[in-house]
Formats: sequence, C-alpha cells, structure tokens
Amino acid sequence: MKATRKKASKKEFILKKAAQMFREKGFAATSMRDLAETVGIEAASLYNHIRSKNEMLESICFDVANRFTMYMDEIESTNHGSIKKIETLLRFHIKQMIENFEEVIVCDREWKHLDEPYLSNFHNQRRTYRKRFAAIIEEGIAKSDIKKIDAPTVVLIMLHSVNGIESWHRSTAKITAKELEDNMVLIMIDGLRK
Repeated sequence: MKATRKKASKKEFILKKAAQMFREKGFAATSMRDLAETVGIEAASLYNHIRSKNEMLESICFDVANRFTMYMDEIESTNHGSIKKIETLLRFHIKQMIENFEEVIVCDREWKHLDEPYLSNFHNQRRTYRKRFAAIIEEGIAKSDIKKIDAPTVVLIMLHSVNGIESWHRSTAKITAKELEDNMVLIMIDGLRK
C-alpha cells in the first residue's frame, strides 16, 4: 500500500512537471529526456512511472476535463437560477485558472496533440461542455433573466476571458486572486442581466 501511494505521488509529481514543460515549451518540443532531467531521474526510470509523453498529455487533459464535467453535473442539479449557475461556473473556471494554471492551459492548448481515440473523445467532451454551458444561458433567456443574446458566443467570450488570466500570472504588480475573480464576475455577469 505504501509503495503504491509513493508511486502515485511520484506520478503526480511527474505530471505536474510535464504540464509545466508542455505549457512553457509546447507538447511537441518537450522530450522525455527533458522531462527526466527536470524531474531529476534517468530517462529510463521515467518509464517506470509513465509509458509515454502521450499518456502524460492524456492524463493532464482528461483530469482537467473531467473536473469541469463533474462540476457542471453538480451545478445543473441545483435549483439555482440561471444567473447564479453561470456565476458559480464562472468562479469555478477562474479558480481553476488561478490554482491549476499549468494543467488548464495545457488542456486548452495542447489537446490537439492527443492520439486517437483520445482526440475525438476529448473534442466531443469539450463540445458537449460548451453546449451545456450555453443551455444554462438559453434557459435564462427563456425565463427573461438574461438579455436576448447568442448563448454559444457568450460561452466563447467567457472562456476566452478566463484564459486571459495567464497574463495575471506573469504580472509583477497584480491584484489579488479574489479581486481578479470578483472583477471578472462583476463585468461578465452584469453584462448578461436583463
């Protein structure tokens, strides 16, 4: 049991480092040798924990995607109004970009390098998530809580705005994470209200 936990934590550490390198250099430009050096082990030893670079990308992408899907399941099952659901989802996205920045960016930018059938599966999961998000907005429009607006466009704008948090991470004179979250929510949610 102890050995299994140790192996799992080593794999988690490797995946964290892989996400960092994939974000900095890109998936294609990162080699297993680069990763082994960063982790501090021999390249051959890396294969004791992970089969391939593609397996690492699959783990990162699907861990993030599944986290978002499970949260969407929770939100959809609540009795909250559309505005509250959208605000809660938006805050979740912002927190993920602040707290799990490397993995979320890699998931968003490098998923195109996934091998089949993972590529198609991920693409479908991503598309389905956006449709579910848009459906919440459309529900709010139907109930006259939200302005008549193209829901898929709103989702696209919100998600791209949240991805812009990458520049907040690089900023030297930045506001707090809480201020960033509150400002983004204020701007985006108030823009929807009827």
